[in-house]
Amino acid sequence: MTGFAFVHGAGDTGWSWHLVEAALRAHGHATVAPDLPADDDALTLTDYRDAVLAAVADVRPPPGGWVVVGHSYGAFTAPLVAERLDADALVLVAAMVPAPGERPDDWWEHVGYAEAVERAAATHGPVQDGDDDLATFFHDVPRALALEAAGRVRAHPSPASGSTPWPLDAWPRARVTSVVCTRDRFLPPDLQRRLARERLGVTGVEIAGGHCPALSRPDELAAVLEAAARVPA
Repeated sequence: MTGFAFVHGAGDTGWSWHLVEAALRAHGHATVAPDLPADDDALTLTDYRDAVLAAVADVRPPPGGWVVVGHSYGAFTAPLVAERLDADALVLVAAMVPAPGERPDDWWEHVGYAEAVERAAATHGPVQDGDDDLATFFHDVPRALALEAAGRVRAHPSPASGSTPWPLDAWPRARVTSVVCTRDRFLPPDLQRRLARERLGVTGVEIAGGHCPALSRPDELAAVLEAAARVPA
């Protein structure tokens, strides 16, 4: 049995992982997916880390060790959790992959986000709608599930978390897997591939889904997570 600790993205809740959790638990694994604190402008990434660690502390240590999974903005917190847990594996899904000392607020400019969106639009046509979360984030999620997800959006993360430099000097020792979502309308797939290569030194594992594969392709994502948890031969 392996333990999976999930870190949700901006505006999200732990509920977003419930289908993936169900798939993993059906295979005998343990999971935790806490709601990170919201509506507190002073909280930092280390506060979010501590919220995940508190949830993990309530679970009996799994014999297969821990895998930490971060989605989107959760990629800023997941490595902090992995370091403290001495996790065996770290999986970043459709991730805003950070660099040591980088402020999340600066990430967009540093990685060339606006240019990546323009290139994606030039190739595939307009894919984002800043006024329609359903079209941008949940376009491939079943309608009822997408509406429920959109209704759960809340004030997370805080301004303080965005303005504070990422606190790690280097990546934790955990094996890292990057999950690239090839139909993502928010983080262009080519940007995800480049971040995996340049910032993590890996080739991304690709899923043909949008920005929220935990809701649109939960069984496929669960299979990727189980594969990431296995110790290489």
